[in-house]
Parts: sequence; structure tokens; C-alpha cells
Amino acid sequence: MPLLSCDHISIAFGHVPLLDDVALQIDPRERVCVIGRNGTGKSTLLKIINGDIVPDAGTVWRQPALRTARLDQDVPLSAHRSVFDVVAEGHTHHLDADEAWLRDHHVDLVLTRLQLPPGTIVDTLSGGWRRRVLLARALVGQPDVLLLDEPTNHLDIDAITWLEEFLADYAGAVVFITHDRAFLQRLATRIVELDRGRLTSWPGDYATYLRRKEAALASEAVQQEKFDKRLAEEEVWLRRGVKARRTRNEGRVKALLAMRAERAARRELVGTVRLQQAVDDARAAQPGRLVMEADHVSKGYVGRVLSDPPATVIRDFSARIVRGDRIGLIGPNGAGKTTLLRLLLGELTPDSGEVRPGANVQIAYYDQQREQLDPDCTVFDTIGEGNDTVTVGGQTRHVHGYLCDFLFSDERARSPVKALSGGERNRLLLARLFTRPANVLVLDEPTNDLDLETLELLEDELVEWPGTLLLVSHDRAFLDNVVTSTLVFEGDGRVQEYVGGYEDWLRQRSPAGRPPASERPRGVRRLDRRGLGAGDQPDRHHAANKKLSYKEQRELDALPARIDALESEQRALSERIAGSDFYKESRDAIAAAIARVDELQRELADAYARWHELDSRTTSSSARP
Repeated sequence: MPLLSCDHISIAFGHVPLLDDVALQIDPRERVCVIGRNGTGKSTLLKIINGDIVPDAGTVWRQPALRTARLDQDVPLSAHRSVFDVVAEGHTHHLDADEAWLRDHHVDLVLTRLQLPPGTIVDTLSGGWRRRVLLARALVGQPDVLLLDEPTNHLDIDAITWLEEFLADYAGAVVFITHDRAFLQRLATRIVELDRGRLTSWPGDYATYLRRKEAALASEAVQQEKFDKRLAEEEVWLRRGVKARRTRNEGRVKALLAMRAERAARRELVGTVRLQQAVDDARAAQPGRLVMEADHVSKGYVGRVLSDPPATVIRDFSARIVRGDRIGLIGPNGAGKTTLLRLLLGELTPDSGEVRPGANVQIAYYDQQREQLDPDCTVFDTIGEGNDTVTVGGQTRHVHGYLCDFLFSDERARSPVKALSGGERNRLLLARLFTRPANVLVLDEPTNDLDLETLELLEDELVEWPGTLLLVSHDRAFLDNVVTSTLVFEGDGRVQEYVGGYEDWLRQRSPAGRPPASERPRGVRRLDRRGLGAGDQPDRHHAANKKLSYKEQRELDALPARIDALESEQRALSERIAGSDFYKESRDAIAAAIARVDELQRELADAYARWHELDSRTTSSSARP
């Protein structure tokens, strides 16, 4: 028996329905992910399931005494109460007086897992921590159906990993909306897509959905082409004139009128954001090789209580960022990632040490809290700043035309910023970002609230970005696909660099893949793709101090080229597997390709581990007096 079912549900906020005669059934232990473009009605669907909104038509059936809990996408929580009291509100179980300790135990368990301070007043918390409180309140009641709208927003990677494990073993059903592809792939047992008012169920994980969706879109395009061709032929017949008033001709005219009505009611596939021109035009003159350099930088903040000692968030950090670097910043919430960005950008002054910018550096900064957007300003004025045109890459474009590239209609362009959804605000900030000539992009959590299509498009464009990139993100797949090195906040103000993305960091931080702390320098040494520090050259004096044999030095010099070759083969093989014709090949060819993918992964892991081992020995040796 299903836990709940929605039958013939329809709802509209305007002339176009968000949900158009849809049906959905949720079974016990299911983990259903709802996906779709921003503004298509995903959050509305969750509100209908939870009973917060009554649909215009249709019915929602629930099992008797069914418990549901919903985590909203926004962070509206404001309360002058302790975190413990607010979270305890979500515990809806009716317990006897002698079992009240069980409620406190459940609350303490969730607070510990989400690292929430039970005695802290909620009003003193930041937006990200308030969202954790809301998540804890939804989880603590252990509802039969848990409804989560973008649950990973503002959570750090450790909290996301814990949430994955918690939901994977959750006793009830989970319906969630997310843009985090790693989270989606790990959890979803079924994907429900909301597209042009219709719901389509796709059993299986995200990879299976992508493969089947591509085939379905191709089939839809063929069917629509046949329909349009037949409609055009019937229109030609009608224009020639009906020669006689026959029953057959009257039926043909009625059929034509029905076809016209069907064609008029067709809702076209929503377009994609056009970032290519924006990214190509957002290039300024190339900076010098050195973009920015930090030399033994430290930064701390005074605690809330004056008697508390200052808390150091950045301790003795050194780095040289060179042209073309693509660096990701990883760490828990509050570890100091945004502080480090602001230090590097010159917005903050370090307590000690020095930050030196390079020559001809032009920076475009995307801030996490969208502080650059005026909520009372219209979308049009946010981009035009009082003008009807905007200059992008030396070319003048009308603001409306430019906003169309980011899926803002003329009507939406006249709306105030405060009326936009979270995803629309992100698209607006990206639109304004790419009007700034820049050779350095600084992106602080750019993936929050973006739909999957826009997220993947942004990812593709950043991969092709020719300048320097500094990226703060908790999206593991995004980091793996975009960055070439990571700066990881490891506690007590220490920042350590690792080659590669998130998965590479996981492997390298293990005892087997990481040198002991006594052999690591305190500062962070920047590496380019050749394995050399910025501005370094393998001169004779440096080589004399290396504790590597001749054979090991030759191996170290050859490793970057080998890694590039393996990565090129991996990309080519991934494109082949993702192609629509791959599964038409013979079984042996398919098996060989998949086996080679696993083999390439192992070879790359071994190569990176060896590179890290040899370079760490080199760095440790050169650091000694």
C-alpha cells in the first residue's frame, strides 16, 4: 500500500499551470528525487504533498496518521530561543511522562550529528547555521515521509556526507529536491521529472535517467516533427478550398481544428542559459604570470565574549597563485574560506604577513550571500544600471536581449529582485558577473539553487575559462570536474594544498597517500600542471638539494605528462560511453570500455599518489636549511 498518492493534481499561479493533471505515488522506503528547471513548480509539489497548499484540482490521499515533515528551501527561521528548544518542536511523537528522556535523546543525537550548539540562541546564528537548525527540526521527528527542498544548500561536505548516510538508512520515505549530483546519485531510487507541467517517473539512479532522457527527447522531437509536417499539409489542403460539402471533408476540417488546438497548447522545452558568449566576452588583457601571492598570512577574530582569546582562522598561510590556476577551497562552515578569499582580494587586512597582487589583475567576484543585489531594484536595472544597453566584450547589447540569454522574459525583467526565486537570483548574479571584464573569477558557492541543466552548463563553461579561478563550493562533483588543485582547511587555521579535486583529496588525506605531518612544510606551495612551484625552474642549485635518485627525478619529471595522457584518454572514453550509439556496440566492446574506465581510474590514482610522494620529498628536502 502506498504512503500517499496524488491524483489528477493541477495548480496554476497565472495563465500557465505549474502542475497540469499530474499523478504521483510514494511507496514505503522510497527515496524519490524531484528534478526540473527553476520555477517549474518543484517546491509547490512538495507543499501540496505536505498539505501546506491545496491544489486547484485533484486529490491527495494519505494513509491515516501519516506523519510528514518538510524542509523549506529558504531560511525564514528567526527565534530568540535556544537551538535545542527549536529542534525539539519537530519531535511530534506522543510519549509518556516516563519516556520524555527519549525525546531529549533523539534531539541530542541529531544536534551532535549536525554539530549544532544546543544552548545557542537561534537569532545569533548565520543563515547557513539556521538552515542546519531547520534540517535538524525536520529530521528529529522521524516522519513517515520526509520532504527536503535543496537540503545540501549551505551545508559543508562533512554535513552532506552525514546526511547522505542518514537518509540512505532512513526507515521512512524521502522526497527531495537537489542540484547536488553526487547526493542525487547516491540516494535516489527513482527520479521524478517536472517538465512543462507534467510529471514523468524514471526508475533508477541519475546516470540511468540521463541515458533514458536523451532517448526520450530524441523521440519527442521526431514525433513533433511528424505532427508539424502533417499539420502543414492539412493547412495547404484547406487553403485550396473544400470542393464539396461531404461528410469526409467535414470530418477532415474538424480534425484540422483539433490539430491546431493541440499545436497551440504545446509547451515547448525550456531553453538553456547561453553562457558561451558571456564567458568568451568576459576576458580582459592577460595578467602577468603571478596573479597574487600570500606570504605567511594570519588572520583571527575576537570572540563574542571579550575575555575570550582571538580565534585564528588563517594561520601562517603562504601561496603563490599563477595565471591559469583553478583552485577549489574546501572546509567546514565557518572555517575561514570566505575570509581567505577576502584576504587574497585585498578586502581584509591580515593580522600578520602580506598579500601581494600581480600586475593587470581584474577580478569578478560572486558573493555567497548575494549581497550585491538590491532587492528593490528591477532585474532590468540591476543589469543596465540606469541604461538600456550593456557593453559585453566591447559589443553593445540591449539589456532585454542579454537577459534573454539567461532565461529572463521581458515581463520577468521588469520584476523586482525580491520577487525572484533563489535560482533566478543566482542566474541574475551570473548575468551581471559576466558583464565585468575579468581575468580572475572568484566564485563563492555559485551552485546554490541552480537547476541541474544550468549547473552543468556553468561547469562546462568554467572548464573552458582561460583565466584564473578561485572556487568555494560544497558540490563534490562540481569540484572534481572544474578544479585542478584544492586548498583544504584542516582545523586550527591550517590550510593544506592537494593536487586534484575532491576525490583526489579524499585519497591523499588517508595515511597511505599522505606524508606524515613532520615532513610537510607549514606553508602551502603552489603547483602548476608541470609539478613546479610558481616561478620555479629546475635549476642546478635546487636539484643539488633534492633527496631523489636520478631515476626518481626522471620519474617525477615524466609524471605530469603521463597524468595528462591518462586524463585525456579518460575524457575521450567518457564521451564515448555517454554517446547515444555506445550501447549499440558489441557486448565485448562495451565490456572492454567499462573495464578500461576502472583501469584508468586506478592508474590515475597511482600516478597522483606517486607524484605527491616524490614532490613531498622534494619540498621537504628543499625546505631544510
